Amino acid sequence: MIPELAYIAAAAALSLILFTALDLFWKLPKEGGVSGADAVSREITASGGDQNGGWMLGNIICSPDASAGTLLAACGYWICGIPGGIAAAVLVFIGARICADKGWAGTSGALAATILIWALSTYANFPPETFIAGMVIAILIVQGISVRHTSRILGSIWRKIRND
Repeated sequence: MIPELAYIAAAAALSLILFTALDLFWKLPKEGGVSGADAVSREITASGGDQNGGWMLGNIICSPDASAGTLLAACGYWICGIPGGIAAAVLVFIGARICADKGWAGTSGALAATILIWALSTYANFPPETFIAGMVIAILIVQGISVRHTSRILGSIWRKIRND
């Protein structure tokens, strides 16, 4: 039981880094890219949060982004390996189109997670199912603990790395 908890904790940390880095790479904190993201950001800003972090959280809530892609890839990979991860990427891409989103954060998240899970399960004996639990924990850390504080952290990171 203890080794599984260690794998889950490591998977949560890796998933958090992966989907946050991809969302920042695809510039989710730059603006509200999908319908509803501006409204989410306004509410977060009104409660004392950061506008850029609010846009990122709004984009995450309103469209399949890298966190959704990584979670679906973990499920798909667990069910049927690499083809399952690729199927998850296709489904995320279609879902993004339904949301009128470009879909690159979610699709790249699913593909990157598939590669990461394959590499770690093949070479480091990570059980693929630990990424499902780890991804849920990572999403809860970003979306479930405090959107005001999370938005401030994400906004601060965004301002440090942006290149516009």
